[in-house]
Amino acid sequence: MKLFFRKYGEGKPIVILHGLFGLSDNWQSFAKQLEQNNFSVYAVDLRNHGSSPHHKEFNYNVLATDVFELLEAEQIENPILMGHSLGGKTAMRFALNYPEKISSLIVVDIAPRYYPPHHQQILEGLFAVDVSLTKSRGEAEKILSEKIPETGTRQFLLKNLYWKNKEQLDWKFNLPFIAEGIENVGEEIASEKTFDKPTLFIAGEKSKYINASDAADITKLFPQSEITIAPDAGHWVHADNPVWLLNKVLEFTND
Repeated sequence: MKLFFRKYGEGKPIVILHGLFGLSDNWQSFAKQLEQNNFSVYAVDLRNHGSSPHHKEFNYNVLATDVFELLEAEQIENPILMGHSLGGKTAMRFALNYPEKISSLIVVDIAPRYYPPHHQQILEGLFAVDVSLTKSRGEAEKILSEKIPETGTRQFLLKNLYWKNKEQLDWKFNLPFIAEGIENVGEEIASEKTFDKPTLFIAGEKSKYINASDAADITKLFPQSEITIAPDAGHWVHADNPVWLLNKVLEFTND
């Protein structure tokens, strides 16, 4: 599958994968900061997200294969691969399947373990918005607020709402396909192989996605890994503490 991506700068390549219901735009500010530090940044839309194609098959093996095809097509050699949440699990799967294709790995606020489905409230809110009848972003947000009280979460989701034509709103992500494959989003990243290159796991201090009990699973699959905590950050580390994240990524990549 030919993925959509945004490219920033020239220099050492780094490929960034967004989280569930996200898109490459979520990483625009961060990518521009990396660009100023002599990186060539590829911010990617995963399948069923952003401007990339839609497909019913939605699991980490196919997501990793999509990224492999992107690297091949764009001749991106030995990049750093960075992923957040869904993108982090995709990055882990990629590193274990194609270790020779990347130089190092950065995983933001997700562990390789299984996570039970926990996006039902978001899915209910999104399905409540009938885009064929909704006439404004404000109307969509009002409907979302009945299921999703957190303003930040609503604004994050509404970045995906666009005018398909002059009279028709639509979501950039493929909501039915994502909902159908939601069980796969939480699946464990397991392998008999290991990724034996430098790896950085970043946990949000206020998030519960990575905890102390995950360390053994992480080091089993990624023996050269470092686990660090982003202060004053929840799950969206790049939004909550972007300066710290940039400095940590630069420190890791320089080492």
